[in-house]
Amino acid sequence: MKKILSLAIVLSGSIINHSVAQEASIFPEGEISTTDNHTGTIWLKELSEADNNFNYSLAFATFAPSAKLDWHSHPAGQILLITKGTGYYQEKDKPIQIVRKGDVIKCLPGVEHWHGASPGSTFSYIGATPTQKGKTVWAKRVTDEEYNSVMPPVGNSSKNEEQEIITLSKNKWQWMADKNVEALKKLFDGKSVFVHMGGSWGKDREIDIINSGGIHYKKADIHEVSVKIIDNTAILLNRITLLAVVGGNEVTNPFMVTEVYIKQGGEWKMGSLSFTRLTTP
Repeated sequence: MKKILSLAIVLSGSIINHSVAQEASIFPEGEISTTDNHTGTIWLKELSEADNNFNYSLAFATFAPSAKLDWHSHPAGQILLITKGTGYYQEKDKPIQIVRKGDVIKCLPGVEHWHGASPGSTFSYIGATPTQKGKTVWAKRVTDEEYNSVMPPVGNSSKNEEQEIITLSKNKWQWMADKNVEALKKLFDGKSVFVHMGGSWGKDREIDIINSGGIHYKKADIHEVSVKIIDNTAILLNRITLLAVVGGNEVTNPFMVTEVYIKQGGEWKMGSLSFTRLTTP
């Protein structure tokens, strides 16, 4: 177990550097959208509005994991240039397409569709929208059933495992917020290690701190997730903004959180949870 954790810590350092390097974007995220045409958090930056010379607008959109637009259509169509992450695109009565950085999506005029981020990734694109035939026509919300209807690639077991780890990590944040120590006891390995800004300790103390409210992990806003699987070990990086109550004081901090999971008897157990405070959100 110690050998695996030592390897994971060394690897996580290089992964963090690579992940932070990938965060840089040509355009700023812009402002959080407050319009009632999506679910989840979406940042929007208008790059160029249509005018007398150019009859199309350009906008830069960034989606938090699982965020998505409602069903909609464009009277004159739209082109999406995917600049970051992994997302979903679906046209009416067609299966979901998985789209990634570098893809170009042509949304045909009048065809109802939706697009958004996958559960484990932020997702960004530049949208070019002709305006001469009118504005976007919005329809109904995308249901959970529609969003979750994506079919994983056949025979891609590693991707399935990565998604399993992402889901487990997301559940873990909710269990910590709810102080569900019974679920956490099952998740944490007996030799697990927890590294905080104020020190490091083992499973029993972490459970006691969560149960007593010494640290109350109220809400973790997940901005970016990546997973590396090496044999029976999974290393997950979460870039989050954490709202917590520590010593009776409510604090909000940006973190890169490193989670190490070990597969034992067909089940994933957490071996390590480490918080690295970021200087910028």
